[in-house]
Amino acid sequence: MMKITIFGTGYVGLVTGACLAEMGNHVICVDIDASKVARLRSGDIPIYEPGLEAIVRQNHASGRLEFTVDAAPAIAHGDVIFIAVGTPPDEDGSADLQYVLAVAATIGRHLGRYAVVVNKSTVPVGTADRVREAVAAELAARGATVEFDVVSNPEFLKEGAAVADCLRPDRIIVGASSDRAVAVLHKLYAPFNRNHDRMVVMDERSAELTKYAANAMLATKISFMNEIANIAERVGADVELVRQGIGSDPRIGYHFIYPGAGYGGSCFPKDVQALERTAHSYGYEARLLGAVEAVNRQQKSKLFELISHHFNGELAGKTIALWGLAFKPNTDDMREAPSRRLMEALWEAGAKVRAFDPEARDETRHLYGDRDDLVLCEQAYDVLQGADVLVVVTEWKAFRSPDYARIRATLAEPAIFDGRNLYDPAVVEEAGLMYYGIGRGRSLQIHR
Repeated sequence: MMKITIFGTGYVGLVTGACLAEMGNHVICVDIDASKVARLRSGDIPIYEPGLEAIVRQNHASGRLEFTVDAAPAIAHGDVIFIAVGTPPDEDGSADLQYVLAVAATIGRHLGRYAVVVNKSTVPVGTADRVREAVAAELAARGATVEFDVVSNPEFLKEGAAVADCLRPDRIIVGASSDRAVAVLHKLYAPFNRNHDRMVVMDERSAELTKYAANAMLATKISFMNEIANIAERVGADVELVRQGIGSDPRIGYHFIYPGAGYGGSCFPKDVQALERTAHSYGYEARLLGAVEAVNRQQKSKLFELISHHFNGELAGKTIALWGLAFKPNTDDMREAPSRRLMEALWEAGAKVRAFDPEARDETRHLYGDRDDLVLCEQAYDVLQGADVLVVVTEWKAFRSPDYARIRATLAEPAIFDGRNLYDPAVVEEAGLMYYGIGRGRSLQIHR
């Protein structure tokens, strides 16, 4: 058993804390939001993530997972102190480190014995040095001599599968220049390494860049495939067949080569921009990263363009049914979600929206409030009532085998716009519905 302190009870901090407690450690999570801490103590989990609620409640009940607003005793508790606070994009797209450095300063003000300070947040290259300086400055101001080490240990959690990713990681990246710190992390992660050693040890800057590079590579694959889908529409090729053809090459593989309505979430957009800004700050123009982001921005307009073309630009008074609001399935996260771009464009054009999402309805209400041109439905097929067409925005499993006859009978204009290429165009058309996909179906006819 190790004593762990985690600053931040957001997505990364809460999942990490719960999973470390699950392995028998004593974890204290610190947050400045007293109401959030009270909610967590009562078992009210502020985010939707499969499996998270159960392990938070179980480990809190057992005493292995605690929540507090009081930093000083939490710092005194920790053998390992994680910084897992947000790094939102600054005005120029670079990562804002004010919260990370504020926590580092707090640690320096209260640290009384050796601890390993771990950057879990996604941070630009060089942040470990800045955290080290912030802690050291506060220790110096106190006239205290306390040894500590700073380690970069980026998270690789996929929203919707974060608990599984945390409990059974593909790899554990540890950036450290101290053998003592590496030994502590080896001890901490030993329960996760029973099958084989998943720790990859490197220097801090390499670890920081690894996180950004991983997300940028995945984002690049998505934007590349969306680019191919746009070409397919112009040349009359089916992008799904192209995907199967290139995916069969083991050098390429099938992962992350699904075209769609663009990527969203808290990571890819922010991290691609931040890496591009990092490169720029060192005098290098990262043109590929800029192109990845530009393609994604354009792709988020794709569904609206298809719908507008179908109605000859006359969308005023139309009612559009949406399946899916979250940026991906198994989450309620609406950050940078393609659905937001689509809904806002539809409203600007004078259309109304009826939408359903299994988890993101409350977050949508929080973002947009009550408005006459938005109805959030309790059931998937409720969105069809009074709607002209149906748009699939998020690939929830519940949408994969729809009742085409029911859809056709209810819609005023029998058409499906499939933003995730879930359906076979021939099957949909045979059911009496017009099918527009991304690089598939009637979308191929628009540019020819």
